Amino acid sequence: MITLQGKGVFGGIAIGEIAFFKRDSGVVQRKKVEDPQAEIQRFENAKAKAIEELGELYDKAVSEVGESNAMLFQTHQFMLEDLDYVEAIENMIQTQSVNAEYAVSVTGDNFSQMFASMDDDYMRERAADVKDVSNRVIRILQGKEKGTVDSEEPVILVAEDLAPSETVQLDKSKVLSFVTHKGSTNSHTAILARTMNIPALIGVELPENLEGKMAIVDGYEGKLILDADEETLCYYEKKKEEEEQNIQHI
Repeated sequence: MITLQGKGVFGGIAIGEIAFFKRDSGVVQRKKVEDPQAEIQRFENAKAKAIEELGELYDKAVSEVGESNAMLFQTHQFMLEDLDYVEAIENMIQTQSVNAEYAVSVTGDNFSQMFASMDDDYMRERAADVKDVSNRVIRILQGKEKGTVDSEEPVILVAEDLAPSETVQLDKSKVLSFVTHKGSTNSHTAILARTMNIPALIGVELPENLEGKMAIVDGYEGKLILDADEETLCYYEKKKEEEEQNIQHI
């Protein structure tokens, strides 16, 4: 039996198989372009599509996690319309004759690092939002699909990190819990997890070859338990049953 320690974002018990959140790698290469103005138009089109997607996410989030939490996606829309951000991307395309994907990636990294270096905790958390917004535009430019959960049965979802938009888009009927290596208890992803009542852990050192393993998530004590012995499994099955009974009585 192996017990991995993390931080509990939302209390609760989950027992099931582990599945990794699958997304395209989104590797960005620097490419020379012959027509920077056409490349700027590509960026503008992708930006407009991203703003449209975020509007749809906002509507979905309002119905699922409430308007106060859904406001995050309006904030993401505002980020995409921020003049400093947009001009930095377009100036890079124009002056260096590079592809839009590369300009968005570099600018997103620069802005993210700027936020991450700030003293204020709230502002540091916005570093992840800038990355989320930039990755959305890059995905659209590359024609990649959104991340998915490749399972018919409910699973414990494991990822290096989950963006807020990815968290909201999770099919709750297929997700028992999620566990990530990165993230913080103040992140929008953590806040959304609590609002969605999904037991969740962050800050877990994730070993390789977890796919398909049976695991237990203890959101109260921040534990991910792999290959549980029979005694431990029985303990958590009983605890989960008590938890479900308490919910029914509320």
